[in-house]
Amino acid sequence: MKKQKVIPRKKTGPTATDKGEPVVVRMHTPQLKALDAWIAHQKPPFPSRPEAVRRLVELALANSKKQPVRFSEKIAAKAMELAARAIDGLMDPSASADEKAVGKRRLLQGPSVFREVRADQEK
Repeated sequence: MKKQKVIPRKKTGPTATDKGEPVVVRMHTPQLKALDAWIAHQKPPFPSRPEAVRRLVELALANSKKQPVRFSEKIAAKAMELAARAIDGLMDPSASADEKAVGKRRLLQGPSVFREVRADQEK
């Protein structure tokens, strides 16, 4: 009797680095085409579809944590100055100085309802 050759089983995917939670996602043809195009633009060895989805999710989550852009105090002061000049040009010339100052302050600061919900202002 001849000795039989043992053929090693082919691995079906990347080795798991950690036991994760499987997530089943249904994707339509346009989404799959876009995913495959993204995979084609990667460096070889090309990632599998599940690996590509994991990478894209990581990229999206990393970008969502970025802090909103804050302007420097110099830029904010310049914007405030320009707004004040524009308001001065629109004010009623017959109004008293106090009325002008109150109206200008209200316009520059905005309504109190909006001031309470602004995220860029410290409370």
